Amino acid sequence: MKIRSILAGALLCLASTSALQAAEPASAPAGRTAGGGLTQDRQDELAQKHDGYYGALAPQNLKKPRPKPPFDLTGTWFIDLRRSFADFRFGPPYPEFYEPGQTALREAEEARKKGVPYRDVIGRCFPAGMPMIMTRVWPTAMVQLPTVVYQLFGFTSSMRFIFLDGRKFTDPDVVSYTYNGESIGRWEGDALVVHTKYMEPKEHYIDSGIPISDAFEIIERYTLSKDGITLHVDYTMTDPKMWKGEWKSSKNFLRQDYSDIPEAECLPNLNENLPSTPEGQKAISDRAAAK
Repeated sequence: MKIRSILAGALLCLASTSALQAAEPASAPAGRTAGGGLTQDRQDELAQKHDGYYGALAPQNLKKPRPKPPFDLTGTWFIDLRRSFADFRFGPPYPEFYEPGQTALREAEEARKKGVPYRDVIGRCFPAGMPMIMTRVWPTAMVQLPTVVYQLFGFTSSMRFIFLDGRKFTDPDVVSYTYNGESIGRWEGDALVVHTKYMEPKEHYIDSGIPISDAFEIIERYTLSKDGITLHVDYTMTDPKMWKGEWKSSKNFLRQDYSDIPEAECLPNLNENLPSTPEGQKAISDRAAAK
């Protein structure tokens, strides 16, 4: 009987302990509430909350008093290629390249003579990146608000944001490098001046495979013709790791009032239809061999 009493007491104790444990909520993982939701800090982190300043679309930011801009970029635009299709390129003239750029020019010319692609990473679905995304085929939609200019590129549905609300560049110790970079604009007289930096250098080239580094920066100066038809952009590009001094170029974009931006995605499985890609070259060779 004594043994049975001891066992019964032990079982009762275990049952009581289990009941207490079931009543107590399990400790929540980091960033989660006891109920399984997100903590406010984690919610803010995932929503990309800024530290102390409003987003470009916040009503408080949009309604701030600001001088009237000299023009509105809102519309659909396309690079002016009427003089030459080669005008999509940003050179020549070129600056004085250091070894990586010199090698790229030499290898690109050798590839051209052989009729093979050279560093056509865009054809393999890497982003075109700035500045090449500006002059890729298919039009660009621009939407101008008091705080930001949105540029939506018909080529691969790429997006770029030019912030006009007076914010500063992100701290370089925490910024995430992207192919179109971080762009801050300001109005100077009759021009919009845009400074862009923090561009991802991996598989990011200008013209025929000219590489950039993490020090690459661009200054753009936008002006609009009096009739509102032609958008002129002067580019000043610097990269002290890749070339000496400034690389300057100018482009004209024409307003396209009868055009819209299509949705377009880069799909690797379609690359065999592009002669400029290795897959496309192989498909051409395979078809020739089969005949």
